[in-house]
Amino acid sequence: MATLRDIRQRISAVKNTAKITSAMKMVAAAKLRRAQEAIMAARPYTLKLSEILTNLASASDEDFFHPLLRKPKTVKSIAVVVVSSDRGLCGSFNANLLKAANNHIEKTLPAQFPGVKISVLPIGKRAVSFFGKRSIPIIQEYPDIFAKLDFSTAFDIASIITDGFINEKFDKVEIFGNEFRSIIKQEVKYHSLLPLDSSKSEQTTKHQDGEMNNDYIFEPSRGEIMNELLPKFLNLQVWTALLESNAAEQAARMMAMDNATTNARDLIRALQLQYNKARQASITKEMLEIVGGAEALRK
Repeated sequence: MATLRDIRQRISAVKNTAKITSAMKMVAAAKLRRAQEAIMAARPYTLKLSEILTNLASASDEDFFHPLLRKPKTVKSIAVVVVSSDRGLCGSFNANLLKAANNHIEKTLPAQFPGVKISVLPIGKRAVSFFGKRSIPIIQEYPDIFAKLDFSTAFDIASIITDGFINEKFDKVEIFGNEFRSIIKQEVKYHSLLPLDSSKSEQTTKHQDGEMNNDYIFEPSRGEIMNELLPKFLNLQVWTALLESNAAEQAARMMAMDNATTNARDLIRALQLQYNKARQASITKEMLEIVGGAEALRK
């Protein structure tokens, strides 16, 4: 049975833990606010550029070809970009992502594309550590990037993806990451980066009367426009995924630290009650011993 001293020490330790988790919650809240501002600043430009590119890609021009629009008849090689965090203490943020990505790589893709060769590009220390223990080929590792998140990192990743796709090292590129929905909700999402899908433009290129508007006059040439916009689009896609993951990580850590602080305070109350009961039992025992001793002297 724990002594009063042991209970006091445990209460003190839990109080110190509660102070730490409370401070980490406030730090995560501050980082989340900055991450949300970065996402809100990047989203409009990314969405508009995506709309322009899908409209350009759907314009009828049989003579035009761009290597990033290549759609192979048979998918022989796939690159999967997995965006995790560098640190833990964020609940099931990394566990859910890595489990979903691993199932997709080991089960879904082989069933969908028999005989396909799959390689992975892990971003974040947790993804690097996870896939480093497996037999899946790694294209390149990017650990410790979220301490100082910079657009140059997204540019480097997009360059690797672009070069590999143009040189036909892989026929398809997908990206896995956590998407920030709200402070209490982060969803694991994945989508295709390459080849560019022009089918989405069907909804954005219709007139109100239902006719398609695919008749464009290009100045400069369509090829020059696409050569300029496609790399920017890929850079922004990767950059947006990094921003979304960073915001989702801070939200998950904020909620995890909030739950940890609440649990610590509940534990402190339970320990305090246990301490009071033990102290009361000790006092009662001492009083009984005094009364017993006095009665013995009287006899």
